[in-house]
Amino acid sequence: MSSLQKKRIVVTGGAGFLGTVLIRNLRGRGCENISVPLIEEYDLTREAVVGRMYADMRPDVVIHLAAVVGGIGANRENPGKYFYDNAKMGIELMEQARVNGVEKFVQIGTICAYPKFCPVPFNEDDIWNGYPEETNAPYGLAKKMLLVQAQAYRQQYGFNAIYLLPVNLYGPGDNFDPKSSHVIPALIRKCVEAQARGDKEIVCWGTGKPSREFLYVDDAAEGIALATELYDKPEPVNLGTGREIAIKDLVELIARLTGFQGRIVWDDTKPDGQPRRCLDTTRAAREFGFRATMEFEEGLRRTIEWFRASASARRL
Repeated sequence: MSSLQKKRIVVTGGAGFLGTVLIRNLRGRGCENISVPLIEEYDLTREAVVGRMYADMRPDVVIHLAAVVGGIGANRENPGKYFYDNAKMGIELMEQARVNGVEKFVQIGTICAYPKFCPVPFNEDDIWNGYPEETNAPYGLAKKMLLVQAQAYRQQYGFNAIYLLPVNLYGPGDNFDPKSSHVIPALIRKCVEAQARGDKEIVCWGTGKPSREFLYVDDAAEGIALATELYDKPEPVNLGTGREIAIKDLVELIARLTGFQGRIVWDDTKPDGQPRRCLDTTRAAREFGFRATMEFEEGLRRTIEWFRASASARRL
């Protein structure tokens, strides 16, 4: 029996992309008492509202997924908002969890917290060895401060807070809004719509040279659930596959899977972002037995199929 089954669990961001999959995973483990503070009722950047949420839901465990996020363009346009909202949410939620006697707090971080020129694969012990990539540094640093808070609270108060670092997620249900989507959904939408219009080319940001690692959303949910159940240490833990792909190769793969046969043009006036991203995933495997299982091309196929079905319904 899962040790979480009898717990009252709050999942912030539980109505979102990762949150809905995580809740499905938790329910599959027998967890029935799960609450989601929806943004319409609980603005988690406000101290009094966070207090009301704890009074209303009385959780034993909090899994903090909620974040204000976006791709390179959105980060460049909203550095102040991304810093403030993410720092304020996490700081208030963790502080009031401590005050309210919450048994465990699971903070979801970001690999944007890693240094721009971090040795590859990224090891958790290197997280402080340099400044993050500039275009998303405010977001990355806001989330990184929550690692400091988690470790400080464990040291001073004996508060059980853990910190997880998932790599870029993708999968069915992702955000495909071109103003705020990440690279995989943005490229899928670009290719599908270009093919539908009969366009002869698509334009992609940067040079295509950087690499990224991607984690299927169901794998991410499994990693978070395992850590929530089994991991109780101060050290941060990467969640990923340990495999990277160049953006140029990613675009060509998505073009092939979507059937887009036009030319791919690179706009090198736009930023590339961090040069490489690939995680060392040995700690997650050692500490709580997590290994990603979704094969990348199959995950992309499922994501493309989902987008085509949803796009058709919206008549995009």
